[in-house]
Amino acid sequence: MAAITKKVCLLGDFAVGKTSLVRRFVYSIFEDRYLATIGVRVSRKVLHLVDATTDSETTLLLMLWDIAGSDVFSRMRASYLRGAGGAVLVCDLTRPETLSNLKEYLVVLRDLNIDIPLVLAANKCDLIDQVQLSTTALADFATSLSAACYLTSAKDNIAVDVAFEHLGRLMLAH
Repeated sequence: MAAITKKVCLLGDFAVGKTSLVRRFVYSIFEDRYLATIGVRVSRKVLHLVDATTDSETTLLLMLWDIAGSDVFSRMRASYLRGAGGAVLVCDLTRPETLSNLKEYLVVLRDLNIDIPLVLAANKCDLIDQVQLSTTALADFATSLSAACYLTSAKDNIAVDVAFEHLGRLMLAH
């Protein structure tokens, strides 16, 4: 059976954990040292999703586009987003401004007339003592986008696969 290929863009500020989420999801690894993304890094991951009602399996090849934070994104946005089937919006639970900054990425999506499924990954939930974003703020933001919100940790592998798999199912249904 041939795989369906979908492009997924990760959107968010510098150091929110976009690369760490991709590395955890694709390679099952995490590195503590910060590796700034320069330009765009594309990774691939195959998902085998089973439809619970029909018991049929779909093979979905995700092309995960991880781009450097906001400055580079603003210069490359049209080419970066063109052809996207879905996006993971990533914020850092320890830095509240990273949630409000996601609005800028959404403006770009709207300006380019891109209507794709979205998932919000509120990353670094393992840093319990440093969390500064309330679950209410996250839920309100996600609800305004009709998006699911996942509290994720690339470090502790919390809800990473679930968030990407949820987006995969949304893209197949879209």
